[in-house]
Amino acid sequence: MHTLHRNCISGLRLFILGAALSTYSASAQEKIQIGDLTVGGAIRANYVLGDYVKDDSGAPQRGGNGGDFELDTFRINLNYEKDAFSAVGEYRWYTGYNFIHTAYVGYALSEQSELQVGINRVPFGVGPYGPANSWFFDQHYYVGLSDDMDTGIKYTHRFDNMTLDVAAYFMPTPEGQGASSRSARYSYDVVDEDSGGFPGPYRERGQINLRGIYHLEEHNTDLGASAQWGRLDARDDRADNTDAYAFSVHSNTTLGAANVKLQYTRYDYNPDYNENARVSLAGDRDIAAPNDLIMMGAYDFAWPVASKGDIYSAAVSYTIIPDIDWIDSLTFYNDFSVIRKDGSIDGMSFNDSALNVTGVAIARGGWYIYVDYAYSNGNYFVGNEGDDYSDITGVGDFGVNGNDSWNGRFNINFGYYF
Repeated sequence: MHTLHRNCISGLRLFILGAALSTYSASAQEKIQIGDLTVGGAIRANYVLGDYVKDDSGAPQRGGNGGDFELDTFRINLNYEKDAFSAVGEYRWYTGYNFIHTAYVGYALSEQSELQVGINRVPFGVGPYGPANSWFFDQHYYVGLSDDMDTGIKYTHRFDNMTLDVAAYFMPTPEGQGASSRSARYSYDVVDEDSGGFPGPYRERGQINLRGIYHLEEHNTDLGASAQWGRLDARDDRADNTDAYAFSVHSNTTLGAANVKLQYTRYDYNPDYNENARVSLAGDRDIAAPNDLIMMGAYDFAWPVASKGDIYSAAVSYTIIPDIDWIDSLTFYNDFSVIRKDGSIDGMSFNDSALNVTGVAIARGGWYIYVDYAYSNGNYFVGNEGDDYSDITGVGDFGVNGNDSWNGRFNINFGYYF
């Protein structure tokens, strides 16, 4: 996340609060019940050691001087249920920024059908968190195609062996409070915010999703397909309004303690820049913005990503219940994903962006701990050696990936859920 965590004023207070919560809850996952309302939450912290160059930015150095221990997030969850009605809310605080994660009202039309209105998870892909098991997710997430929270209406109907989701969204999640103008948000969205010398004239405005998943009982496999169409509004005269789309095929197979998730996705945000949309490159070069990049933001940081490409993902896991009193389960996994991009800038073809994460998740009561080693040649959450953020062609990222060098990051995420 290079400089995504910039202000550390509230970190100590949140760690103290997390310690108090752990002390308060003697039993695992104890929640506060107020009538039909359940109050819970989580506090998470990371230990990071990786390929990061020490600088004077004041940001966590993620590996310098033997490693860093830093706040991940503190969150509050609200869950209300009464008869056929429900309401779900989640708010998150990070170091230097905060935002709404979830806020919707639900109604069970029948035992097979549910309606959600508000900020809810977009039905796209193999599951709620994409084809991934690790804390890092997979590359779908970083181009807005997994665990994406938007504002609208979602309808779910479960047939005998089929689940159908239909959704219409009129806007992304509202931005929260942070240093950026549009990117203090959880999930990646197209944002109208300039960054890195690249223009950001677009904002998401309307989207339709359709997903069908069929369960093969004999093979304990879910086969599915997803489609998404959206409208992007140009907020100034540097671009024209356009349409974006994505489609995907995916599967989820469980064989005893083993699980395999596979997904292929084709996406195209299809920007249409005008001649006055300019890009500033190193050496005082100024060129027209190519339609092969589009600005996306999350975690209080905006940066251009490849506007179109193919994503291939495979995630395998194996869960055991050890004969150890202080461990409930161990899940070993390996997640691999790659964005195969179409595009070039200033005569330079984009490099693909790959991510591999090998790790184990340890569950014990209210604790869930990820121990991951991530290795990537195009994910700015994993290392920064060789990166030059003064030019968008010099960074290992989801866009040009001009750095195109492999970096590693060892990460332990300690999460306590109450």
